[in-house]
Amino acid sequence: MKYLIIFFSAFLLIACKKEKETVAGSTPGDSLNIVKDSATTPPSTGKIFIETIPFPKEIKECSCYFARNKADFEAEKYIYADDAGKTAYMKLDGKRLVMNLISSSDMEVDEELTKEIESNDYKISVKGKKIKGEEALLFEGTLTIEKPDGSVVTIPIYGECGC
Repeated sequence: MKYLIIFFSAFLLIACKKEKETVAGSTPGDSLNIVKDSATTPPSTGKIFIETIPFPKEIKECSCYFARNKADFEAEKYIYADDAGKTAYMKLDGKRLVMNLISSSDMEVDEELTKEIESNDYKISVKGKKIKGEEALLFEGTLTIEKPDGSVVTIPIYGECGC
């Protein structure tokens, strides 16, 4: 009887050890898959990667600046800024861009905001509708970015223009 207990204990010990080895050396299908976040890693070609920017130091007076939504705007996570007339700032595909505004609507008169920006690599269109107008004018709208290869991205924006 004594030998039977020893044999049974040894059998259980070996069985438990085998099970632990199987769990530790599990198949690749059981392992954790890590997916890179597109907000921090530029995607492969064919997509346009839009990053947040700090408010540009170059802007001294009047400006327009937008985020993806109200929460990002309040957290100062801007994706677009301009000096309300000549120059626009964005970070696209990992590069900080300083671009010339081609056209811009008069924010004080119009209920609609439109801006057209072009660079060698991008054509950008900002369209918004005034949602509040006090000292600064609040807008909601869309930002459309086109690349020469035909890639197009349109995202919602929320932000303000003012002096």
